[in-house]
Amino acid sequence: MNVDVWSDIVCPFCFIGKRRFENALNRFEHKQAVSLTFKSFQLDPNAKKNSGESMHELLASKYNMSFEQARSTTDNVAAQAKEVGLDYDFDNMIPTNTEDAHRLSHYAKQEGKMDKVMERIMYAFFTEGKDVSDHDTLEEIAIDAGLDKEAVKHVLKTDQYGEDVRADQAEGAKIGVQGVPFFVFNGKYAVSGAQPEDAFLDVLEKVWEEEKPVQMMNSQGENCNDGSCSI
Repeated sequence: MNVDVWSDIVCPFCFIGKRRFENALNRFEHKQAVSLTFKSFQLDPNAKKNSGESMHELLASKYNMSFEQARSTTDNVAAQAKEVGLDYDFDNMIPTNTEDAHRLSHYAKQEGKMDKVMERIMYAFFTEGKDVSDHDTLEEIAIDAGLDKEAVKHVLKTDQYGEDVRADQAEGAKIGVQGVPFFVFNGKYAVSGAQPEDAFLDVLEKVWEEEKPVQMMNSQGENCNDGSCSI
């Protein structure tokens, strides 16, 4: 089963949704048959790199609310994160542009380390208060994940994988992705938002039952293949 998830690194519900999905997957009997791929989505492609605004200031400005209302909102989100074992530090988060981090994730995908890199970048942003547009930060994360240092430097100083990021976003727009996280199972079943763990498990089981592979019960009978018969 293939699961594609559109998400942005600075989307708080994307990290929560990722963890809830993983918890559901750990309860799924056929976990080993499921592959997860992250698709790039930028909530604000024109966001500045480390604008100097705090997360509370950004939210207050964006949603026309007071600083106190913004803090109350983030406290609520942090409580939801805590329920799945995530520690969100909104006071020290650095709002920034995520294109370079997404480009790095595509290189990591090529090397079979996409999930590990995405997990580490999100943790760096939400918990450690790091600037995930800073190339030194991204390089450190990538190397810790086992990626080649020189290859990572080349990716970050060029626009390599930029087309992949834009292609993901175009694909998302084509299928109606307007908010993230957005999960697509086997290219045809969509789940929007950071759903509860049980809801994800229910979807996994339903998709498996509807599209489970043919199971071989007995392979000893006579047959014909490639123009010849076993007679």
